[in-house]
Amino acid sequence: MKQCWRWFGPADTIALGDLHMVGVQGIVTALHHLPPGTLWSVEEIAKRKTLLEKSGFTWDVVESLPVSETIKTQGAELRSHLETYKLSLRNLADQGIRTVCYNFMPILDWTRTELRATQPHGGTAMRFSLLDFAVFDLHILARSGADEDYTPEHRALARDRFNTLDDAARLALQRNIIMGLPGSNDKWTLPDVEARLETYRGVTAARLRQNLIDFLAEVVPMAETLGIRLCCHPDDPPFPLLGLPRVMSTTDDYAHVLDAVASPANGATFCTGSLGVAAGFDAPGFVERLGPRIHFVHLRNTKRTQGIDDSRPDFYEAPHLEGDTDMVATIRALVGEERRRKAQGRADWELPMRPDHGQELLGDRLAESMPGYPLIGRMRGLAELRGIMAAC
Repeated sequence: MKQCWRWFGPADTIALGDLHMVGVQGIVTALHHLPPGTLWSVEEIAKRKTLLEKSGFTWDVVESLPVSETIKTQGAELRSHLETYKLSLRNLADQGIRTVCYNFMPILDWTRTELRATQPHGGTAMRFSLLDFAVFDLHILARSGADEDYTPEHRALARDRFNTLDDAARLALQRNIIMGLPGSNDKWTLPDVEARLETYRGVTAARLRQNLIDFLAEVVPMAETLGIRLCCHPDDPPFPLLGLPRVMSTTDDYAHVLDAVASPANGATFCTGSLGVAAGFDAPGFVERLGPRIHFVHLRNTKRTQGIDDSRPDFYEAPHLEGDTDMVATIRALVGEERRRKAQGRADWELPMRPDHGQELLGDRLAESMPGYPLIGRMRGLAELRGIMAAC
């Protein structure tokens, strides 16, 4: 696998040039300063590509070309947003960029309730607690209908927990949950979330899944013509939040959507951390079933912990080899898929991967990096993953 690294652009606290010392072979990035629904012009794409090339790197994967909420809900300006998305794909292809990751999560991107939970070794890791999320949902956002998503026991626990938090702790919880990634929803207010929730009124899981298929039916033919591989990232975490459906949470979800728009341009971003939150998820089995359609790989690990609802488990971001996913078996399956592709003569036989969501270790704790994306924690993860790949 090609060992890539997610870099958040000029504002990233990690210097591009330093990544050569880490052994990074390619870069995963996006134009985070452009909001969803905005055209990615040739000039903006070329500017970022040139910046990477001057530091000796290629732009291997776009993560992400975001799908707007208008597309997800099929809102009033749907046609305009679809045309903008397709033109952005054309402009990326014009610059020789062929792999484009996206997600179809409603409103929130990845969601955590604590961004720097102290670990026994002294470092920190991101964490999700359903109880803390319920506190936000029921008492901070005070979402209409939120009571229906929690049992009476859960609601009582959330009320008691809310009453123990001072104003600063409540604000910190709110910010943690709606932070998202640069350029997405990092500046949202509670009224912003409420307004976006209203646009999903009546959007069931079946409808959201069909909206995703409709989106792909529109953009995949052009992507295939351009030689672009689109790859959907799974829901993170892989269960509904805020009363909203999530439709890319299981292997079966992926199989359904990939079969619905059968094209080599319609593929998967295989994120072991997101999918692995669900008890019973079989990561090597995902590769065996859908391997030919995997276009991009996120290798990270999560560890489930005791929470208030086993169907929506609490978890934290574990070291890459120490969580619930068998990373050795997973990488062995992925390397096997690469060998099959190479034997078939596929030009895309080498899978781009990146070490995802490292813990903050040592100097990371003072570096003010993007939560989940520290230098040393990811460097440790990449070194461990690289060792497994070499052994396979």
